[in-house]
Amino acid sequence: MIYLDHAAATPVDLKVLEAMKPYFGVEFFNPSAAYLPAKKVAGEYEAAKGVIAHAIGAKASDLVITAGATEANNLAFTCISLDGSCRPFSSPTSQSSAGGPLHGRHPSMLYLETEHDSVRRTAESYGGEAIRVLPTGLIDLDDLKSKITDETEMISVSLANNELGAIQPLAEIAEIIRGVKFERLKRGVKRQLLLHSDASQALNLLDINVARLGVDLLTLNAAKVYGPKGVGALYVAHGVKLKPLVAGGGQENGLRSGTENVPGVIGFAKAVELAKEHLNGNRKKYAACRKILLSVLKDYELINKKHCLDSFVVVCFRGLDAERLIYLLEDKEIYVSTGAACAASKGVKSHVLKAIGLSDEEIAGSLRLTLGETNDEEQIREAARAINEVVISERERLKNA
Repeated sequence: MIYLDHAAATPVDLKVLEAMKPYFGVEFFNPSAAYLPAKKVAGEYEAAKGVIAHAIGAKASDLVITAGATEANNLAFTCISLDGSCRPFSSPTSQSSAGGPLHGRHPSMLYLETEHDSVRRTAESYGGEAIRVLPTGLIDLDDLKSKITDETEMISVSLANNELGAIQPLAEIAEIIRGVKFERLKRGVKRQLLLHSDASQALNLLDINVARLGVDLLTLNAAKVYGPKGVGALYVAHGVKLKPLVAGGGQENGLRSGTENVPGVIGFAKAVELAKEHLNGNRKKYAACRKILLSVLKDYELINKKHCLDSFVVVCFRGLDAERLIYLLEDKEIYVSTGAACAASKGVKSHVLKAIGLSDEEIAGSLRLTLGETNDEEQIREAARAINEVVISERERLKNA
């Protein structure tokens, strides 16, 4: 098997699995219980949160553990004030009696048009407005500046896009926000203006520091860094007020009730620890593999040419059906994708590729190849040769049809 869809999911690292095992059996206690074995587990849980937080320049108390990045993104949006209070997420398909979004039109948040659906759909439910991207997939900073008003409370821009790997200039965006806030204060406007970023794809490839990035809220995801699925975290800067989506026993400082997922957080911490340890090695490895892949592949157009994670290669085979290529490659035990797994499973065309200006034909012929720890250079060469064979075969089939 040659797996080239690491942006969708990564296998759990064996060291991560070993770290988690005791907490399924011997150390099974509920951290909220009063007796000593449970208190010991509670301490280990908090220490694991500390490891995750330290990796982004934060403290354990700054993190809210969630059941993945989708929940973390949804929780982040509760910082927005609606009619003087925060409201939890409601489905963007929910309609008011007037026929509009349940929350009504609320121009207080902006989001990048290429965001993952967990941001995009949540933003739409709040009546948020999209910020355009350039053909490179990078944010159009002029469009951002033109759309910030005195009503804007939150801006959401992913650190690295999940389909292109495009790395957004968050520090520059944060600087723009600081300027707006300073100018507001001079005029007596005291409304909050927060920056949220989904960093799910970036933790094992970029050196992330919340202070340097200038973010107020940051989403992390264990499943993208060789940790367990169903575990995420939201960094919340001091002073940012959120409203819980889940009510109950008041865990996670009242923002995420429910018995703590101790094995998941222990595994998340170990995965983050390994990601930080191998950060430079990963960059070099993926850069070399990307170069090999592009040198061996033939008859393609490269979509993400620069300012992207080294593990992302998005290529277009014009005139071909990428979904058919996926099935043909699956027969050879080579696994690739057309983009986000949640969109691909519904047969939906990529809103990301559309946003950067690709035609329907180009979108239909585009493959996303994402590299990871399961790959080596020989695998990459073999995969590229197999893709070439499948592409040639398809072109011949269409020519003779």
